Amino acid sequence: MPSALAEIVDDFQALTEPDRLQLLLDFSRGLPALPERLLDHPELLEQVVECQSPLFLTIEQEKKPDGVAYRLFFKAPPEAPTTRGFAGVLHEGLDGLTAAEILAVPDDMPELLGLTRAITPLRMRGMTAMLGRIKRKVAAADRLLS
Repeated sequence: MPSALAEIVDDFQALTEPDRLQLLLDFSRGLPALPERLLDHPELLEQVVECQSPLFLTIEQEKKPDGVAYRLFFKAPPEAPTTRGFAGVLHEGLDGLTAAEILAVPDDMPELLGLTRAITPLRMRGMTAMLGRIKRKVAAADRLLS
């Protein structure tokens, strides 16, 4: 697991269940807004239909001296703090990483946050779907580079 994401998982695991929910809310508030270039182009965002709340995402490639990094962008309404919170976790933990780093994230990573008793199974399924969608999009984009 990438180090930034591993640190976030460790932070969640070190807390009690109520404090984990508070940390998720903190990530919700920290989710960056979409950049201007995406605001007027909703067709560039893909909905994660498995999420209980409307969540849209896209990835972009960024050329770096040592290869290609992937930038993650999310759109979720403020009244969906759980969905926004998990998007914030993924943004902070994965944004700017390589395809190999993102694809190495375990599929069950959402469960490692220790929220399965505090959040409904439907919301947990949405979190897992969000990660899966990112990994599929990154894998597809990376194949095009090869």
